[in-house]
Amino acid sequence: MLSQRIIAIARGRSVAPGGRASAVALSRAWQATHSYTRKANFHSSKLLQAETVKVPQMAESISEGTLKSWLKQPGEFVNADEEVATIETDKIDVSVNAPVSGTITELLAGEEDTVTVGQDLFRLEPGEDGGASKPKEAAKEEQTDKTSEKPPAPPAPSKEDVKQKDTAGVQEGTEKKEVKETTKPAQESKPSKSKDEAKPKSEAPPPQAAFSRNETRVKMNRMRLRIAERLKESQNAAASLTTFNEIDMSALMDFRKKYKDEVLKEHEVKLGYMSAFAKASCLALKEIPVANASIEEGDIVYRDYVDLSIAVATPKGLVTPVVRNAESMNMIQIEREIANLGKKARDGKLTIEDMAGGTFTISNGGVFGSLYGTPIINLPQAAVLGMHSIRDRPVVVNGQIVIRPIMIVALTYDHRLLDGREATTFLVKVRDYIQDPAKMLLA
Repeated sequence: MLSQRIIAIARGRSVAPGGRASAVALSRAWQATHSYTRKANFHSSKLLQAETVKVPQMAESISEGTLKSWLKQPGEFVNADEEVATIETDKIDVSVNAPVSGTITELLAGEEDTVTVGQDLFRLEPGEDGGASKPKEAAKEEQTDKTSEKPPAPPAPSKEDVKQKDTAGVQEGTEKKEVKETTKPAQESKPSKSKDEAKPKSEAPPPQAAFSRNETRVKMNRMRLRIAERLKESQNAAASLTTFNEIDMSALMDFRKKYKDEVLKEHEVKLGYMSAFAKASCLALKEIPVANASIEEGDIVYRDYVDLSIAVATPKGLVTPVVRNAESMNMIQIEREIANLGKKARDGKLTIEDMAGGTFTISNGGVFGSLYGTPIINLPQAAVLGMHSIRDRPVVVNGQIVIRPIMIVALTYDHRLLDGREATTFLVKVRDYIQDPAKMLLA
């Protein structure tokens, strides 16, 4: 109706007998309507600023994943680069971060959904405060409105009301007193219950099941599925064979005991056994290069560097982050890099670059108490060294039976590349380096 009257004024027609006063009123109405329209247009343009965040590029070989969890919900404010969602792939967990600061307006996928690279994931309306705090003026007005909504205070009672109230109070007190005195004898006249009747009857506890036959079905995560595929692929493709040997750990244990405190103080790194086996393996691989090789399209690829894959157990499965150019590092550098990769693995922060490649693998099942084991080759690598727990055993030294801390080590190798001679020689060299750590300084 208002718009029709405004249009009529514009066309020069008379709409009311108010004359000039009506025109002025309509002019003001037009200004108010125009102001409201501008505000509405501004608000709608703000909504159009909301941008759609897509599933990021994860790796060349990964095109999809499972949306494991939303860390933010619609209406929540996020800062730039703050993690919003986690996508699980068959290799790593990928974090999806907010490109800019703003408020999440809509989630376009649900948890446990399969999402592909480039798919719309959520919508974000850019902004600085995200509506987390109101302006002072708005807060003040809101407080004023709340104050005005309070019910009015009751009027002060008159003298007559006070007098009636006092009289009623006296009468009420008298009546209560009389009732109390009247009911007291009645309470005393009640017969007392016997001790047996006073005790509540104990109910028999419900019978408990002697055993349970419950079953729980849990979907395999993508990493577990990928590990299963890789292990079966290795079992089917490689001509796997395992050889064992014993290592007297006395010298290495004394070496570690002597220097671990000094290393921790100067380098802030805990000196363990893994770095010694890594260094010994790198030196042995130089002498037996075929153990550091791989088969690719009918060719044998030899390498003059060692990218050492270290097996690390995580809640989702076994992963093998890589220590690059381990042959050029000393034991302290190797220990530091292993510690960093282990922490990233446990925190779920490993990247594709951390696990890509690898030319030789070391797996330490001894930390879980393993005594013997045959590790599986991590294709396309040629071999994997398995460490186990240290146990005191009776051994013969210089014709005498003595007790020594012994570790059983295993080397599983691809017989298509390594013959028994190379594999056994490699394992013996590792044993010699560990039993006399000073030799690693001379190699």
